[in-house]
Amino acid sequence: MKRLMNLLRGTVALCVTGPFPERLLNLCAQHRLDFWRLEWLDDHTVRFTARRSQFRRLEALAERVECEISVEQRRGLPDFLLRFRARYAFLAGLALALGAVAFLSRFVLTIQVSGNERLPTAVILSQLRQLGVYPGVYGPGIDRQQVAQEAQLALDDLAWMGINLHGTRLEVSVRETIPPAEGVDESGCWDVVAKTAGLITHVEAERGQAKVIEGDTVAAGEVLIAGNVAMEPPEYSDLPTRYFPTHARGRVWARTWRTITAVIPLTAQGKDYTGREKTGWSLTAAGRRLRLWGCEPEGRWEQTSSAHQAALPGVGRLPITLRRETWREYALSSVPLNREAAQTLLQQRLLVHLKDVIGPEGEIVTEDYAAQVEGGSLKVTLLAECREEIGRERETGAVTDGPEPEENGKTGRAGENT
Repeated sequence: MKRLMNLLRGTVALCVTGPFPERLLNLCAQHRLDFWRLEWLDDHTVRFTARRSQFRRLEALAERVECEISVEQRRGLPDFLLRFRARYAFLAGLALALGAVAFLSRFVLTIQVSGNERLPTAVILSQLRQLGVYPGVYGPGIDRQQVAQEAQLALDDLAWMGINLHGTRLEVSVRETIPPAEGVDESGCWDVVAKTAGLITHVEAERGQAKVIEGDTVAAGEVLIAGNVAMEPPEYSDLPTRYFPTHARGRVWARTWRTITAVIPLTAQGKDYTGREKTGWSLTAAGRRLRLWGCEPEGRWEQTSSAHQAALPGVGRLPITLRRETWREYALSSVPLNREAAQTLLQQRLLVHLKDVIGPEGEIVTEDYAAQVEGGSLKVTLLAECREEIGRERETGAVTDGPEPEENGKTGRAGENT
């Protein structure tokens, strides 16, 4: 640390010659003038190092003891800067650079958003840009409290927003609203109907009146659990049957048979590269793009790009990106596909689609595939037996009394064609 301070303040290496050089050393001690690296060259010559600011006082003391003092070396920042006192262009450039750093450090270079989980960061940044806050804006000119309030009012998912400015970095902290608990809609009269045909294996009627039992065969759209619950009149009474409308709920499991088909052409378009390439450069700063070299060619060209974003230690990434774009010319060609690979691909996609249809609780009992070529295309059909929950809710009309409401659908066994 002491060495660094000496370099900042400047030091001089002195050579003192006289009849009694030790008298000068005694005077330095009396006047509390620091010196170090003392070296006796002979009986009348001594060399040492002192501070640059004390050189004039040392010259005066040397005259008192009839000694000659000469400077052998000057070191430190002051003497380094004195070399450029006649170089006005350098001094002007240095002043402009320091002024530019002081001025540009007042602008926002990066915006960091924290605290959001459901609301995307891009949505918050887009709203801030509409309010005039974006990389490149003058930081002290931002009314942070006003911007935070307006952004909070514009974004329904935000409960609170705070904006803090740290030099060139703008920190945006948010708190999201707590989503309300999903309530259960008990209004109206709803039936649970079959979304596909199947053979009933299990019925769990939580609310409403079950219309099917295990072993029944149902068609798509047939009522499984009725929302109009029948209330039989007393025995030997002439009163009509009354119905209590409710929102039917429950789970109905069934064996189902599904048929799903997918088609893919056996030829595809490929790319034959001609060997011609073009390169372009562009610079993006504060959201504005400036093309430096090259332009996008017309015709069939494949584009690839690589980006290099500027960054500063302690600040992070800056909104300055240098992008290199490369275009390669190509011509379209017809490429035959491998039939086995195409069939395997379709089988995998059909199986994924079937799992999405029957849901995570569904089970595939058996599966079989049939493949054939038709008109240059490969057609793959999946035949599967599944166990799945087939109930879905459907609103119906409420009945209070009178005959039992009609049920849509007939019993039977059918599959699904997709």
